[in-house]
Amino acid sequence: MAGGGMASFIVIVGDTLPHVLFALMPSVGQTGFGQFVFSRRFVIAFFVIFMAYPLSLYRDVGKLSKTSAFAVVAMCTIIASVIIEGPRIDPELRAERGSPVVLANTGVFQAVGIITFAFVCHHNSFMIYGSLRKPTLNRYFEVIHISTVIATVASLIIAIIGYIYFREKTQGNILNNFPQDNLLINIARSLFALNMITTFPMETLVAREVIDQLMFRNQEFSMKRHVIITTVLCALCLVVGETVCNLGVLLELTGGLSASFLAFILPPACYIKLCSGPKLSWKTVPHWLCICFGFTVMVLSTVLSIRHAVVSQEANGSCWNVQ
Repeated sequence: MAGGGMASFIVIVGDTLPHVLFALMPSVGQTGFGQFVFSRRFVIAFFVIFMAYPLSLYRDVGKLSKTSAFAVVAMCTIIASVIIEGPRIDPELRAERGSPVVLANTGVFQAVGIITFAFVCHHNSFMIYGSLRKPTLNRYFEVIHISTVIATVASLIIAIIGYIYFREKTQGNILNNFPQDNLLINIARSLFALNMITTFPMETLVAREVIDQLMFRNQEFSMKRHVIITTVLCALCLVVGETVCNLGVLLELTGGLSASFLAFILPPACYIKLCSGPKLSWKTVPHWLCICFGFTVMVLSTVLSIRHAVVSQEANGSCWNVQ
């Protein structure tokens, strides 16, 4: 789950920053040096190695609190830019007039996987709790509920507004639906990419902690091991981000395979395991239904996502032809 998130953030950086740089400095971009420096591969490698990787070396998630505040500001700017620029976009880029509103289609299970990926925070729970100044359950519940409500409202706004404008033309990254020379959208792209770079370390912390607990549980902390695990994780995700262009397929696979298990299968399974009384009873029926739903989403979303990645030309595209 954390690894998929790290790779997705890198793909987002590659989807956004190169085009912002070309738009801001077109004369430089036309030179051989500019084409190299502004290329997708170089931009991804530069920002991961010199920004995301150093931040990932932190051991305490609380050290990233300022980057979280920046993420909230960036999110508000992105939503505002889509709302403002959506009505002004070239009609050729928008959905055709009279296009039907489709509430569900054959991609519904992949969509559930993506939504699940966006809202799953189970793997961060203990770190969030430990980062509180006064770690109590009431304060923890307050943080979780407030952040979930904010994320839900933001997701609904940008999803509804984006779908109204683009319908069947909506891309995995909504900002890719807008032209490259739009100033406000380019500002949103820059903030979005920087947001992903600063969010990347939070997923790295989780992945590193899991590896450390599984493989070195009974050993004392080692800075050398800490750096090696962090380096390997960042390097593997950098390779994935450099080679994968389709953000939608990557989110579908991560959400369908990992997030569905964390959100729909593991929590009710733990409840059934820990609760007193018979495992099969009216009391546990909702939990068994949730587990069945989770397995259904996980299998169908993963299989359909792999099929889409194999047959879709978009999955084998050239990442906006910026290499």
